[in-house]
Amino acid sequence: MIRELIEKNRTYRRFYQDAEVTRETLKDLVDLARLSSTGGNLQALKYIISQTPEINNRIFKTLKWAGYFKDWDGPQEGEQPSAYVVVLHDQSISKGIFWDHGIAVQSILLGAVEKGLGGCQFNSIDRVALAQELDLPSHFAILTVIALGKPKEVVVIDKLGESGDIKYWRDQQGIHHVPKRALEDIIINL
Repeated sequence: MIRELIEKNRTYRRFYQDAEVTRETLKDLVDLARLSSTGGNLQALKYIISQTPEINNRIFKTLKWAGYFKDWDGPQEGEQPSAYVVVLHDQSISKGIFWDHGIAVQSILLGAVEKGLGGCQFNSIDRVALAQELDLPSHFAILTVIALGKPKEVVVIDKLGESGDIKYWRDQQGIHHVPKRALEDIIINL
C-alpha cells in the first residue's frame, strides 16, 4: 500500500480548480503532519490552510511553478490549486527545525494521495511577498508551500535515459514525464 501511495505521489501542477478541497480535509492532512516525528519533539511547525479563492490567489502569485518549463508561468485560471498549506517555522518555540518540515510535507502529500488528491511542494517562493500577503508575525518563517487539488494531469515515471538528463518534460498529449535513476544506480555497494 505505501509503495502505491508513493508512486502516485507525483508533483502535480494542473488541477481541476472547481473540485473543492474542504477545510476539514485540510485539517485532516495537517493532523497527519502533527502526528509525524519531529526533532527533539519540539513541534515548532505551524500551518496556514486555505481553500478560499481570495487567499488562494494571494498565495498563488508568490509561487514559481516549474523551473524546467521556461515558457510556462504556472497553471491558468481553471487549472489552479483548490487549496494550500503554508508550512511555517515558529521561531518562538525553537531556533532550528531539523528535518521536521520534510517529514511533515511527505505525510501531508501521502495523505492527499490517499484521498484522491495531488499536490506540489514549493521552495521557490517570494517569501517576503507571501509574508506580507498573509500578514505574518515576524516570529514565523515560511518554510514551504503545498498546493493541493484534484489533479488534472497525468504524471508518469520514466527510466532515466542514457543521456542522464533528469529534467521533467511534457509530451504532445500533455503527459508529464519524470525521469528517475534506476535502483541499482543509487545503491553503493561496499
